[in-house]
Amino acid sequence: MKDLFDFCEFGELKLNSRIVRTGLFESEREASGNLTPEIYNRYENIAASGVGLIITELFSLYPRDVFSKTSHTVNYTRFVREAKDLTDLVHVYDVPIFAQLGFVHFNKRTEQNLKPEDLTIEDIRKIQTDHIIAAQKMDFAGFDGMQLALGNSYFLSRFISPSSNFRDDNYGGNTLNRLRMVLELIKVIKQNTKLHINCRLNAFDGTEDGMTVEETVKIAKLLEKHGVDSLQITQPILPQFQEYENDEKNPLIDATEKIINEVSIPVILGGRLRKQNQINNILNGTNIDFVSMQKPFVADPSFLVDWKIEGNGESFCQNCYNCISKRTSTCHLKPCSPEYYQKSD
Repeated sequence: MKDLFDFCEFGELKLNSRIVRTGLFESEREASGNLTPEIYNRYENIAASGVGLIITELFSLYPRDVFSKTSHTVNYTRFVREAKDLTDLVHVYDVPIFAQLGFVHFNKRTEQNLKPEDLTIEDIRKIQTDHIIAAQKMDFAGFDGMQLALGNSYFLSRFISPSSNFRDDNYGGNTLNRLRMVLELIKVIKQNTKLHINCRLNAFDGTEDGMTVEETVKIAKLLEKHGVDSLQITQPILPQFQEYENDEKNPLIDATEKIINEVSIPVILGGRLRKQNQINNILNGTNIDFVSMQKPFVADPSFLVDWKIEGNGESFCQNCYNCISKRTSTCHLKPCSPEYYQKSD
């Protein structure tokens, strides 16, 4: 039987468990972008807890993006030095760490929030170049891999979706063309870095003529063919996909299984898991080998320690989504938080 605390292989990497920690926002960074002692402490607690793989909070590619004020950036002078301290700290616990990279809006001078069809070839080359430069910095900083944000509502997810890419050149139309920009930058990153490349993909997006599981399977196979080392399957936050107490009713599980059946690289199930027995049931009732968690690590970076001891743990996280809606890396319901006491008063 599989267990979430199994030692296992993830491509060429060795993991201490099947749990992948996914980051989102970093509200504790300094205004200049620098990492703070609180950030280092949190990563150390996560690494020491028994997690298998850490994916960082978002590194926002562009300074004027919607998440740039609540995210890390690679565009400050001390990035490589500070990030190297972070990766060295995590590696003490034999835990690999990936840097998450993405952006939501592409702005060009006075032109704001350009759509995929608005981009010139020069704009596409700029986006590719910016990703490649960021990847080289991440490689220098000692990250084991990088995660490309091709899912949720990030810009590249819209570029690869048939419901939002209306280009009529080699970067629009069929699946290969819509993915071409990503495949080209992946090729250069693989040629010039040692990074494991993970792509975060929507299994479906709930939009008319948008991403279906069948379309995601095609994209997953193309990504594998062009050098991607692993995938994380997720979905946009939509009302019809908010919460599933019964595993069998969660369409993301079924979609992830279909993708796993079509590729040979590791695939991570993402989203809304917070019970130890629930995760083990998924691991043993499906062909899924890895699951990711985000909000439970916000509620308590060390919760996996208790899970090892109890054997039937449940995260304190209440899925209230305040950490997401308020774009913070802190829990607003824990007894130690100021919000908790204000609410109690």
